[in-house]
Amino acid sequence: MCGIVGYLGFQDPKKIIVDGLKKLEYRGYDSAGIAVMNDGKIKTVRAEGKIKFLEDKLGQEHFNGHLGIGHTRWATHGAPSERNAHPHRVGDISLVHNGIIENYLEIKKGLLARGAIIKSDTDSELVAHLVNEEILRTNNLFEAVQKTLSKLVGAFSIVVIWEKSPDELVAFKDGPPLIVGLGEKENFIVSDVQAALQYTKNFVYLEDREIVHIKNKEVRYFSADGKPIEKKVNHLDWTTELTEKMGFKHYMLKEIYEQPRAVAAAIGPHLNPETHEVEIKNLGFKKTSKEVFSGIDQILFVACGTSYYAAMVGKYLIEQNARIPVEVDIASEFRYRKPIIKKNTLVITISQSGETADTLAAIRLAKEHGAITLSITNVQKSSIDREADGHLYMSSGVEVGVASTKAFTSTLALLNVLALEIAKARSVLSKEDEIEGVKNLLAVPSQLEAVLSFDKYFSEAAQKLKDFKGFLYLGRGVNYPIALEGALKLKELAYLHAEGYAAGEMKHGPLALIDSRMAIVVVAPTDDLIEKTVSNLQEAKARGGKIISIGTGENEALKSMSEYYLSLPSASWMTNPLIATVPLQLMAYHLADNLGLDVDQPRNLAKSVTVE
Repeated sequence: MCGIVGYLGFQDPKKIIVDGLKKLEYRGYDSAGIAVMNDGKIKTVRAEGKIKFLEDKLGQEHFNGHLGIGHTRWATHGAPSERNAHPHRVGDISLVHNGIIENYLEIKKGLLARGAIIKSDTDSELVAHLVNEEILRTNNLFEAVQKTLSKLVGAFSIVVIWEKSPDELVAFKDGPPLIVGLGEKENFIVSDVQAALQYTKNFVYLEDREIVHIKNKEVRYFSADGKPIEKKVNHLDWTTELTEKMGFKHYMLKEIYEQPRAVAAAIGPHLNPETHEVEIKNLGFKKTSKEVFSGIDQILFVACGTSYYAAMVGKYLIEQNARIPVEVDIASEFRYRKPIIKKNTLVITISQSGETADTLAAIRLAKEHGAITLSITNVQKSSIDREADGHLYMSSGVEVGVASTKAFTSTLALLNVLALEIAKARSVLSKEDEIEGVKNLLAVPSQLEAVLSFDKYFSEAAQKLKDFKGFLYLGRGVNYPIALEGALKLKELAYLHAEGYAAGEMKHGPLALIDSRMAIVVVAPTDDLIEKTVSNLQEAKARGGKIISIGTGENEALKSMSEYYLSLPSASWMTNPLIATVPLQLMAYHLADNLGLDVDQPRNLAKSVTVE
């Protein structure tokens, strides 16, 4: 969601902060701003819209201070506008804030009663007022921030600077991520390591209700009650080159093309290519994975958005292989419906960022009920990763495009591995099935390479496809969630009406939508459900629907009824969802690009949703 960059060091804060904010553009935002020390004063520059508008306002300005904060805002309280943009200043205090202050109405009422003048519609400005009130009493930035922390309820990460102390910066969090970057004679506070990776590889992750105090070159950490604490320094070996476009028009297209490599990286540590065995060696549980998986009675997936659709695929994979009941729940529903979590339940959460607020709350709820928890994330040491008992990593590298691509397919690959591992631990996987399953997985990267040839096909077809009034995505069995994901991608990127359905549900309502301007996109590999799927398509075609089908090899039945037919390599029922996903991604990408839309940063969306 929102992006934070704080800096104290020997370099130009303006450059450090603006460059850092650009690295966080992928998260989604609608305004940006910076506050930097200059001639002993804090100078604030804010702008609605893209960072380039902020850069235009900054022009050729130079700052002679060495302290500053910056922010990209995604609107929650108050519409996108310059006056609602961060940083917010009250008195000599300036701050930036990610998250939502839940008791903001109570705080606002109190501030107004005390005569405060509130200039924005945000909950963030109210925090600046509280810190300012405290600093007028204490004349100490750290004490003022600590006292303010106890007055806030909600999810927040906040960084504060004080005009009277040009070499001091204080920050705290309760919810959204906040990370300290430790450099040589300089230090950073960021919401995502990418904002500081080009300057340091050493980072400290703040836990909830912890405070960091940076003064001159000294960095100290405290609990909410002001007691000093020790923190572990984590060294990351990511490189900034991972986030560059490398000649592609958009980050998303680059990331679509990176999927063969990403899938190989995800499954590589867990498969033996010589013996064709599944070997998940270290999930991080206190018990062995065999003990954990053989001792559970059910599995519960909890996730949001694209990760939720991946979890739906996981249900099919695990139930059919391991013969254990699996439920899938949306995190935002799970946490509020008083779920029944039985003894010996494994709760698996999926979150690319590892910071999704509802999913994080869900894993905490599951642990309160005594469940064993396993996280699947792309970011090690993220909040969800740190909370879980066991861990699996997508290993996709940095994903910049807001609409997930390679993280999704990497997750599907991991779920294949996990299904085989659970089945093996429960002694229901034959040696022959294990060998076949591993061979099928090892073949996926090369199969994905072949499917990427559809890029030109969709680039040429986009001009006609954009004229349809709507898109109906259909799938059966394990490919039903892929239809849902395909529809989501089109909605996210092209802002076109799209719905995903189980193909067998056509006659229960969706047929009423179909006419000659409705495109029917069907995922129909040659499997034991293909004849039923073709029958469903006949119903759509008879009503004028234009069919775009994704099948296996030269399926003449599908080709004969389709306006467009895509031939996928033959794959197992378990791995076909990975392969079928790519053409749906390419279709959404090229339609959006043809419409002149911002593919990497779709309107109203954010990469990491760190508030409810």
